[in-house]
Amino acid sequence: MRVLLRVLAPLVSLAVAAAGALLVVEVVAAWVSPGSGAGLLVPWRDWRTTAGNVLWADTPVLWLAIAAIVAGVVLLVVGLLARRHDVALTSPSPGLTVTTAPRVLARLVGGRVRAVDAVTAATVTASARSVSVRARGRGETTTVADEARAAASGVLDALPLARRPRLTVRAAPEQPGPSKGRH
Repeated sequence: MRVLLRVLAPLVSLAVAAAGALLVVEVVAAWVSPGSGAGLLVPWRDWRTTAGNVLWADTPVLWLAIAAIVAGVVLLVVGLLARRHDVALTSPSPGLTVTTAPRVLARLVGGRVRAVDAVTAATVTASARSVSVRARGRGETTTVADEARAAASGVLDALPLARRPRLTVRAAPEQPGPSKGRH
C-alpha cells in the first residue's frame, strides 16, 4: 500500500496544483477584462446556467456524488493501510520508544540462519507478529529445520523485543544445480 500511496500523492498534488494554476489564470483574466463573464479557459457562464437547471436529485448529480464518495473512501483506506509496520523493542527508559524495521529483523535472523553449517540458503520474511524462515540445506530436512529454528530463536531471544514474534521454519533439501564443468 505504501507504493500505491507514493504514486497517488504526487498525482493528487499535481491535480490540486493544476486547479490552483487554472484558478489564478481565470482570476487574472477576469481582472484584465472585467464584465465579460466568460472565462479564459473555463466556460464559467455555461457552467452556471447548466448548474442552475440541474436538480440535486438528477441522475448525473447522484453518480458524481457516488464517485466522489468512492474516491474518498479509496484514498482513506490507502492512507490508513500505508502506515509503517515497525517492530517494537523494549524501551531503555520511560518515555523513550525504540523500533526497528522488519527488514532489519529479517536480515539479522537470515544472517544467523545462513551461518549454520547444514543450511546452504535461506530466505526470511519478518513482521512485528511473525518471522518466517525458508531454509535449504544438506542432510535431513528435519535436521536442517531444527538447526535453523535454533539459530533463529537465538536471535529472537537475544533481541530486546517488546513482543516476541511467532517463528515459522520450513526446510527443504538442497537442489542440485547445473554442473559447472565441461559437458
